[in-house]
Amino acid sequence: QVQLVQSGGGLVQPGGSLRLSCAASGSISSINRMAWYCQAPGKTRELVAAITSGGSTNYADSVKGRFTISRDNTKNTVYLQMNSLKPEDTAVYYCNAREAHGLALYHIWGQGTQVTVSS
Repeated sequence: QVQLVQSGGGLVQPGGSLRLSCAASGSISSINRMAWYCQAPGKTRELVAAITSGGSTNYADSVKGRFTISRDNTKNTVYLQMNSLKPEDTAVYYCNAREAHGLALYHIWGQGTQVTVSS
C-alpha cells in the first residue's frame, strides 16, 4: 500500500511562488504515475500536472509555462513548483499516485493542502 504525505502550500500574493511536496512510502514500485490535482470551492477536482515513471510530463493548459512538476527518486518525493501565481490558482491541491496491478489501476490521494493566492 502506498502512502502519500504532502507539505507546502499557504497564502501568497499574486505573482508569487510556492512549492508543494509529496513524499511517497510503501509499495512505491507499483506507481507508474504521480500527479497533482486541484479542487476549487464548488468545482470538480482537476488535473494540474503529471509525471510518469518514465519521466514524461503533462500539464493543464492553464498552468503551462508557470508550474513545473518534478521528482527526486532518491527521496521518493514529487514536487510542484508554482510560479507567477494567480488568484484563480486558489484551491486545495492533492497529490495523487497511480498504481498499476496487472490491468487494474488504483489511485491513492494525499491529504490535500490549501493554496490561496490573494493580495
